[in-house]
Amino acid sequence: MSNPPATADEPLMREPPEFSLVLGGPLYQLWRRTHLSGDALEMLRRRVVVLAMLAWVPLLMLSVAEGHAWAGKVKLPFLHDIEMHMRLLLALPLLIVAELVVHQRMRTVVSQFIERGLITDATQTRFYAAIAAALRLRNSVTAEVVMIALVYGLGVLFVWRTQVALNVTCWYGMDGGGKLHPSLAGWWMGCVSLPVFQFLLLRWYFRLFIWARFLWQLSRLQLNFMPTHPDRCGGLSFLASVSHAFTPVLVAQGALLAGVMANKIFVAQAKLVAFKIDIIGLVAVMIFAILGPLLVFLPQHAAAKRKGLREYGRLAQQYAREFDHKWLRAGAAADEPLMGSSDIQSLADLGNSYAVVKEMRLLPFTMPTVLQLAITTLLPVAPLLLTMIPLEELLVRMLKIIF
Repeated sequence: MSNPPATADEPLMREPPEFSLVLGGPLYQLWRRTHLSGDALEMLRRRVVVLAMLAWVPLLMLSVAEGHAWAGKVKLPFLHDIEMHMRLLLALPLLIVAELVVHQRMRTVVSQFIERGLITDATQTRFYAAIAAALRLRNSVTAEVVMIALVYGLGVLFVWRTQVALNVTCWYGMDGGGKLHPSLAGWWMGCVSLPVFQFLLLRWYFRLFIWARFLWQLSRLQLNFMPTHPDRCGGLSFLASVSHAFTPVLVAQGALLAGVMANKIFVAQAKLVAFKIDIIGLVAVMIFAILGPLLVFLPQHAAAKRKGLREYGRLAQQYAREFDHKWLRAGAAADEPLMGSSDIQSLADLGNSYAVVKEMRLLPFTMPTVLQLAITTLLPVAPLLLTMIPLEELLVRMLKIIF
């Protein structure tokens, strides 16, 4: 952070600050000290490989040793457990990839508040204070300790022992009396693999909370929106691009749900339609988690639009009246040519400006953005459609829609 908040005795600084949701916290420091990351989250492949070696490889080795890797002794052998593979070999690496993607996409986003003149001299001190508060929360040791406590206190002691089992013999243990009786592989899964994944997932939820809190604090400032900005959003449309930075997190969430559904479909003979509430709920929650924080600017956007319509409407009325008087009420000089007059072009420009204000969106995102996030979240679920519709029939239906 190159620009701390200015004090009363210091001049306000103009250099745009860099902002990162991920370059901080105990886990980030652990990555750096164990040479699994550089200062800017380099060595991504190394982190992915190390976590796979820690979370997935021991499960395979222990399952092979116990004879639970292939079909035979148990109804759900390890290599047939789609949920676990989706969780540890797809969703887990995506949560690691998301750190680098979000850092690269978002580090210049906050600086655009200054570059676009949205932050005035009167609000710059509070702007820097909001950044400092977000970074303190991001670096909080207490927050990550609480997450670890939740993972082991709630996730391991309750959810894992009572909610994981499929009521069939599995590679990770047997279900008896409503509780899971783990195998050796099951113990590793419950004490290492799942906690690692759950911690990283909770950590992302916490990062999204920090981002939402930061935007809420900015919405308490008097931002300098420009109603005539060509983006039809008062100059704030750049925030919508941030949503695409969270694509790996959305795909990871979709993969997690797809794995759970796949196990229940192929092992417990469930139907895909039985999960429609889960699918709709996941999409709704994830879209709200990404785009919901942007709603905090709605009151200021609406006020800026009303003010713009009022001011530009008054200006347009004054100019149109003078134009009418000059060219239609014998106000223009007799030798002044109408053709090529700048008055006409100015009137047209003013009309275009008023149209831009009138078309100003109250939300800094559009419906295509919402649809893109929904499709991204559902990508891992899409292959499960083949459990209901044969591939050939599905392709024929798609061709009919396209052509």
